[in-house]
Amino acid sequence: MSKGANLPVAVGAVRAVLGWTGGPGAPDADASALLLGADGRVRDDGDFVFYNQPRHVSGAVRHLGKRQDAGVTTDTVEVDLRSLEPEIERVVLGASADGGTFGQLSGLTLRLLDAGTQREFARFEMEATTETAFLGGELYLRGGQWKFRAIGQGYASGLAGLATDFGISVDEEPGLPTTAPVLPPVVLPTAVPAPPPAQASPAPRTPPPAPPTSPAPLTPPAPPTSASRPGKGEERLPVDMRKRLSLRKEQVAVSLRKHGAEGVTARVVLILDASGSMSFLYSKGVVADVVERMAAVAAQLDDDGAMQAWTFASHAARLPDLTLGELPEWLELHVRVGELSLFRRSKKPRKGLLPGQVDMRTVGIQNEEQKAIAEVRTYVREHPAADPTLVLFLSDGGVYRNNEIERELRAAVEEPIFWQFVGLGRSNYGVLERFDALPGRRVDNVGFFAVDDIGGIPDPELYDRLLSEFPAWITAARRQGIL
Repeated sequence: MSKGANLPVAVGAVRAVLGWTGGPGAPDADASALLLGADGRVRDDGDFVFYNQPRHVSGAVRHLGKRQDAGVTTDTVEVDLRSLEPEIERVVLGASADGGTFGQLSGLTLRLLDAGTQREFARFEMEATTETAFLGGELYLRGGQWKFRAIGQGYASGLAGLATDFGISVDEEPGLPTTAPVLPPVVLPTAVPAPPPAQASPAPRTPPPAPPTSPAPLTPPAPPTSASRPGKGEERLPVDMRKRLSLRKEQVAVSLRKHGAEGVTARVVLILDASGSMSFLYSKGVVADVVERMAAVAAQLDDDGAMQAWTFASHAARLPDLTLGELPEWLELHVRVGELSLFRRSKKPRKGLLPGQVDMRTVGIQNEEQKAIAEVRTYVREHPAADPTLVLFLSDGGVYRNNEIERELRAAVEEPIFWQFVGLGRSNYGVLERFDALPGRRVDNVGFFAVDDIGGIPDPELYDRLLSEFPAWITAARRQGIL
């Protein structure tokens, strides 16, 4: 094929094979694919398939990796045109050079094969000079028929420059991320004094009454009702956040009472999906808002009002414990994927990270839920508690490690852990949606629900759905001797 030519694609699945011959000092090359809508842009970072994110959430596009044969190196992307989501109208086939330019490579060729028969039906030989990224061609939908166009356009700005043109968010600077949620400045109320240091005496720490002539605090914390439990450090929260937390604790208590679990206590664990497709929810502050709402569950159920927390993508990472008194700071420092750079291979720690922050490049970008599940199971075994553990697992889908996830959750049936999964609006939750119907478990240790817009769900409905199965599990687990 010549540059600019096109042809119809009559196969259901295509393998796009990028091939080249290197030499001393020549760079490596990497194939990639971008899934585009009618506007010519990705919907989010999850629509970019490459070496750091080798599988699209739909399963329709996969990066198969490199091979060498007789001195020729190939890197392959497979596109199943039959499985593409309806809103995808183009799949751009790109490439990037790592450590040099495409002009240092010879025999740069893009071949299209029928993925079923391996028959070659198109070959495009490309020429390059100083480019560090390349658009080889594109598969595009026209009049209900898929076609291929040979492009052969280069970029001097590398993979990040190529991706940015199609709407991928890029953060490669060592400063603060551009995708971090914008949070209001933390202002600790001065009208409410900090609690006194803990005393050795077991007596409760009740502050002495103020003298009759002393003015009352301007904004005293609301006294808890008999249903809600006083938390640890809530008096240090900004006034608006403290009011929201107080109302939400009351609602958690109401939901527990409705399900026959009034007064129950539990250790609460939080797991946050940090895969590439979640970047939009982080940047819009959706995840930060959900975490604040989850904190009310820990405030009501957990005696110390704290949550252990993990984040995960390709790997799982432990986050600092979330304590109520430090909720604003925790949201600002840890609820984000700010240090995640899709395009860097380096695993060296990023400069400028604050104490306790996770360098998200070490976490990666794929969906590997089973790794986070395994780490939490290990933590619970190594840190036994008198109370059961409630895991709040937030994810936007893209589940594809179904067998591995099922093995972990089946093994966890005999452990004092209930896994509550919350879907945040994408799709393909895989085995998580089917777990309630899976046989062969002594107790049902998994709950799941998904919503399109969790921010639009009122607190009463959210907590009812969040806590609907946990009390029944406690009863069944006690009956079976698990608790």
